[in-house]
Formats: sequence, C-alpha cells, structure tokens
Amino acid sequence: MTCTAAGDCLRKTGLLIWGRRAAMLRVRNDRGGGSVGVVAFFRLLSGGGFVINGSVLPSAADLLRWYDRHRRTLPWRALPGQSADPYRVWLSEIMLQQTTVTAVIPYFERFVDAFPDVNALARAPQDQVMTMWAGLGYYARARNLHACARAVAARGGMFPDTVAGLLELPGIGAYTAAAIAAIAFGRPVVPVDGNVERVTARLFALTDPLPGARKAIARQAMTLNADAPAQGRPSDFAQALFDLGAGICTPRAPACALCPWRDACAGNRQGIAATLPRRAAKVARPVRYGVHFCMMDAAGGMLLVRRPEKGLLGGMMGLPGPVWRDTPWTEGEAMQHAPDAPRLRAKWHGTGQVKHVFTHFTLLVDVYAAQISAFPNSIAGQGGEVNYAGEEAVALPSLMRKCVALARASHVFD
Repeated sequence: MTCTAAGDCLRKTGLLIWGRRAAMLRVRNDRGGGSVGVVAFFRLLSGGGFVINGSVLPSAADLLRWYDRHRRTLPWRALPGQSADPYRVWLSEIMLQQTTVTAVIPYFERFVDAFPDVNALARAPQDQVMTMWAGLGYYARARNLHACARAVAARGGMFPDTVAGLLELPGIGAYTAAAIAAIAFGRPVVPVDGNVERVTARLFALTDPLPGARKAIARQAMTLNADAPAQGRPSDFAQALFDLGAGICTPRAPACALCPWRDACAGNRQGIAATLPRRAAKVARPVRYGVHFCMMDAAGGMLLVRRPEKGLLGGMMGLPGPVWRDTPWTEGEAMQHAPDAPRLRAKWHGTGQVKHVFTHFTLLVDVYAAQISAFPNSIAGQGGEVNYAGEEAVALPSLMRKCVALARASHVFD
C-alpha cells in the first residue's frame, strides 16, 4: 500500500492518532496486562516513505527505479518481462550459500548444461553431482541438492510455490525458502541475506553487534516491502535489495552518494554507515590436526577412499588418513594409520603441511607420499579404490586437492 493508505489503515483501526504536525502510533502493551498507550512517533512524508521513531522507511519506488536502470545480468536471473525459472533460482540460491557470485557463475553454467531441469538432476548419479560440485565447498549442500531434486521430481517436477512448502524440501532453510518464493513465485516476502542485513542495519542505524542483533535486523528488514510498489513487484524488489547491497551498500566504502535510499538512511545521516553492521569481537578459530597419505603406483594410479556420509566432506572421495583431532600428530603416530597390505612395502616421505580453513576451525594436515610398483588386490578389500583417471575426474574436495598437489610437488612420484 502507499504511505498515505498505510496511515489511513492505521487510523481506521484506532492505531494512529493524528496531531497537528505528525501522528502517534497506539499499540498494545503486552507486559501491562493489555493496557493501551501511545508509544511511537509516526510521520508521513510528502515524497513517499514515512518516519517511525525518527527512522525513515524508504520508498520502494525509488529502489525499483534504480534497479530498472542498474540491475545485474546473471545467468539464473530472468530478463525484464520474463518469468523466473524456479529450478534456476533454486540452484543458484543453493550454490550462493557461503560462496560469491563470481565463484558460482561457472559452476552454475556447467550444472545447467549437464542438468537442464530438476528431473535431469534427480536422475543423475550422486557421484556425478558431487564431481561437478567439487571445488565449491560445503559438500553437504551438494548431497541436499540432489535429495531435493529427487523430492521435487517425485512431485512431478514442480517446486512448491510458498515459503511453507519450500521449507519442507531437503536443504532449504528460512532464507532460501523466502528467496525462492519471492523471486520465482512473486510472494511478497523479504529474503534476508548478508546484503539485505547490511542494508537494513545502515538504513536504521542499528548499532547492536552481530551475531546477537541478527534477529532484530531481520525483523526490521521485513518492513522494507510494506508499500505498494514492493508488494506489486516482489521478485524485482528482492533482487533489487540484493543488488543494492552487492553494488552500492558494500561492506567497505559504501557508495552512499549513488544510493537511491541515501536520504532515508539513518546511518548515512549520522556518518556511521560504513561501520555497520557492527560485529562482536571474533573468537579465535580453534585448530585441528590431520594426516593424509598420497600413494601412487608406477602406472599413475592413486589410492582413494570414500569418507563417511556424515560429517565434513561426507561422502566425498579423499586420501586415506585417520580422523582429525585436536592435537598434532607425531610421525610415529601417523605411520600407524598408513595404508598397509601384504607385500605393499611402501616407503613414506613427509612432504609438508597443508593449511585449510573451515567455517569453525582451521585444519593443519601433515601429508605423506609413497610410490609403489603396483597396488595389491587386497587394497580394494580394505575399502580403498585405485583411481587411474586423474584427480580432475574425481570429486575431490579442495582440501584433498591441496594435499595431492603438495605430494606431487615433492617429486616422490618422479
């Protein structure tokens, strides 16, 4: 609705009390046993938008006009006048979790070439999906992606068109459900990702630090689509918020002079926009320690094992090694876990250490390498698999690729 219409609705319900210069919002005081009082200042603006407690709710029309001129062209985004493809929207949103747009684009394009629709993805073997995902990280996403594709295929290839329905699918949380519902199905909801969180914190000068303030910022973000232009173009409005955060309201050095919402931005008026959202002091990331063994035969075959389905890198192929732990490994301890079989006679060489940063900890891996003449058949019986196709043909996660690269650089296999 328009700002004037919003005011009319509030007045008719008795929640808005008009004064000579402004208005007051009357809201129920839940703590006081139902008593009612005037608690908020509310002022309509002639140019669009309105003020609550001194914060200007920005005009969606201004943002949409900016978006129509400056919208990004992305391979999953429908062109003006076209309808969004739910499959492409869903695929992009899963890939974009914890990953930048620049990194996602080539993966997205390869995926849609191989799997042009959700049914094609559902029919694909999981190993093929994991291989194509390798390098994007957070591999549980790939497993959930495949499970979700199969669930949608079981529905006749049609995605649910509501937030509630989307939340029932594997791998889809609150943000992703809202993004798909808004962009693909035109549901008037505000998906709150990092970009929208940053825009909202600056618009309303919300200074409480993250992560504690995340819920409060999200609640405030839900008010951004209150007026008629946003309600009329929910898909474009959601994507406009994303583009505003990605291109103008950037984490460092926001381009406030170019922002369509600069006049409504409390953070800009107070000169603190670039400092928001604030973050609590980071807790030092713990360190864990691992050991992995890279063994090759004279024909170039490499010994790999499949990791357990649950846990980090679950279900992925990798180099053999013990479970990661909180204390460093001595060489003697490491050798107790080296691949072994009758007549194997491997001579192991320490090749150095790989550092890999996960979300919640840093992993330091000691890498050992050995070359043998040929793998005995008993290796397969121990759950190993000898790969002769090269590591590029296998869904090796980034950590394992680092370990292989370090082992190769040691010239043990020359």
